[in-house]
Amino acid sequence: MIFLTVGTHSQQFNRLLRKIDELIENKAIKAKVVAQIGNSDYRPKNYTWYKFVGERKMQNLYKNSRLVIMHAGVGSIITSLGYKKPTIVVPRLEKFGEHINDHQLQIAKVFEHQHKVLACYDINDLSIAIKKGFKFKPKTSKKQPKMIKIIQRFLLDLQ
Repeated sequence: MIFLTVGTHSQQFNRLLRKIDELIENKAIKAKVVAQIGNSDYRPKNYTWYKFVGERKMQNLYKNSRLVIMHAGVGSIITSLGYKKPTIVVPRLEKFGEHINDHQLQIAKVFEHQHKVLACYDINDLSIAIKKGFKFKPKTSKKQPKMIKIIQRFLLDLQ
């Protein structure tokens, strides 16, 4: 199963949701896809989706996934790494009304440089990234789970 999450940011990420629909329709994705679509107004046609999910459901989606595709939000990336899941990040871009600036490009580059995620900067390359993603092994450290728990608690306290 592929888990797709776009986080809880107030702006849409329709571009990614549409591309996943297209890849399923064209049979480039054969695996089951389950998505958390947040504040996007696009409604996927070819996969199961939820606007938002609770913490327990989110944990189960991460645990049961073979691959995670997501926006390049730090909290989401760290959570995925905590589950040691191969992760593809697609940065939200300002020019598409997906965020207020392009800071997710820098976040994606940092985590990609550390071999923790695969980054997809051009949505048209997503099918190639997915093929690589199923074989990708994220680089993790022994200290990571403790640090992730600290950061997750901090992020939960902000909500």
